[in-house]
Amino acid sequence: MTRVLILGSGPDVAEAADWARAPFDVIVAINNAWRVRDDWDVHIFPTDFPVDRRPRDMQHDQQSVQADDYVPVQNTYGGFVYAGGTMAFTAGYWALGALRPSLMAFAGCNMVYPASGATHFYGTGTADPLRPDVTLRSLPAKSARLHVHAARQGCTCVTVTGEDSVLIFPRATPDALPAAPAPFDAGLAAQADAMEARLDYVVPSGKYWKQEYRFDPAQIDALDALWLRAVS
Repeated sequence: MTRVLILGSGPDVAEAADWARAPFDVIVAINNAWRVRDDWDVHIFPTDFPVDRRPRDMQHDQQSVQADDYVPVQNTYGGFVYAGGTMAFTAGYWALGALRPSLMAFAGCNMVYPASGATHFYGTGTADPLRPDVTLRSLPAKSARLHVHAARQGCTCVTVTGEDSVLIFPRATPDALPAAPAPFDAGLAAQADAMEARLDYVVPSGKYWKQEYRFDPAQIDALDALWLRAVS
């Protein structure tokens, strides 16, 4: 059993700064979140993440995961168009494929941004999920899809910080983590799988934005609705 803590950059990730390492086996830090605590194991970030924001002195047991590492893994789960082009979802699918966890706990990944004040734990930043993007038309639906793919592998997804979230994962605390995934409708999930296969919106390079002309937003909306119904 491998339990993974995934750290995002939302203000509420500060709640996780002083948690005991247990009960987590692996800590995955997205982008700037390696600064939240120094006992992270994996730093995952996109190609355009600035070099001067990356950790300079990594320990021998820490590793970096970049696009060449996570794109092939994410492609096994259908690629970015279906899975959602944010690093929170990318980290989840990478962990699912590379670590085979029994649980993934998301901290600071709620993707809820206040109209004023701090948007990230380090202050004000660019809210990546709010950009116009065909893969992000329904963030709750993308989290529903991740929930189903994880549950099929016996992995539970939970949120462990903050009050509001676009993620549909159950809430938990580090000292009360669920032992099994929440149920989902296997029939509706299979319909969503079949629709994805029919649409074939797959870009092996991961650079889906170069082929947006192929993707019909109405079809993506219908697909998102299926994933949401599968976990409602």
